[in-house]
Amino acid sequence: MKNTFGNQFSVTIFGESHGEAIGVVIDGLAAGIHLDMDFINAMMDKRKAKGRISTQRKESDALHIVSGYFEGYTTGTPLTILIENTNTRSGDYTKTKNRLRPSHADYTADVKYSGYQDYRGGGHFSGRITAPLVAAGAIAMQVLQQKGILIGSHIAQCHTIKDQPFAQEEELLEQQLRQMNASDFAVLDETAAQAMRTQMEEAAMQGDSVGGILESAILHLPAGIGEPFFDSMESRLSHLLFSVPAVKGVEFGLGFAFCDRYGSEVNDAIIYDGKVKTRTNHNGGINGGISNGMPVLIKTVIKPTPSIYKEQDTIDKETHEAVKLTIQGRHDPAIIHRARIVVDAVLAIDILDMLMERSATMEMQK
Repeated sequence: MKNTFGNQFSVTIFGESHGEAIGVVIDGLAAGIHLDMDFINAMMDKRKAKGRISTQRKESDALHIVSGYFEGYTTGTPLTILIENTNTRSGDYTKTKNRLRPSHADYTADVKYSGYQDYRGGGHFSGRITAPLVAAGAIAMQVLQQKGILIGSHIAQCHTIKDQPFAQEEELLEQQLRQMNASDFAVLDETAAQAMRTQMEEAAMQGDSVGGILESAILHLPAGIGEPFFDSMESRLSHLLFSVPAVKGVEFGLGFAFCDRYGSEVNDAIIYDGKVKTRTNHNGGINGGISNGMPVLIKTVIKPTPSIYKEQDTIDKETHEAVKLTIQGRHDPAIIHRARIVVDAVLAIDILDMLMERSATMEMQK
């Protein structure tokens, strides 16, 4: 199992959904960084379950920093954060532990770990484990903001309802990112937002779930970030995005829409306007796996929550007999509105790591 990511800014996550605690260890933070706990807690709050469109499992997600932090500042040693699990109902899973849940990691984890894994609430494969990722991402976000770099996402699509896309003009895009970062339900168009909420509530009433697409932007990232071939910007960001539970697709710029266009339609003309820029941004701010100074544009597909209350077909893992499964417990009819802050967090983690790598490389070249 590989639970550590990053070379300069390194993040290690640990814990299970129904264990005593989950947490993260962060290596690479310089000494003397002031941690804005209000900002960190605000990001944690955006990941929390709220209202009828989320699970009824409510966790406080109080952060307990046990090392690497003293009198409001980082000490330069590994920073360790613990988050207690205080609202578990493991009995919901004990009754059906031999019945493999469709589209979950039950079968694959059982094969890989020979049945020794903690199955309760999905164990280490639960979306619960994204809480420490958000804590680490909030810290990374603070460092990036001090460098003028802004990251944000909105729900571009939920089931059949689409939001308007992010603006192409950078000044308006910055306003939109700040607006979305202040919102609990990040949708640009309020009419679309209400329609999305309605679809989520209808799915919940039917015992079903819905997925969608997140559109993310990274603004004011300097040109020259990325390490081709195998640590190109797309490779690294995709790596971490696909580590988020429920992510099933990632595209940059036009992405799959490139397939039916002519090169003359989608080549980004290069101009000079105080700095080198492109007139359009079909490539999403990346060429050759390296940032070009334009906004980095990413879309991430979130699948429907696999924990649904409808009866499903599966097998008993001990007898291999076909059985019916009706999942119990507390589950989300949609996670896209909560997943967007997780996506922001992992983007921040990776961008900070790549910036620190670039800084180290340039220092060596002096």
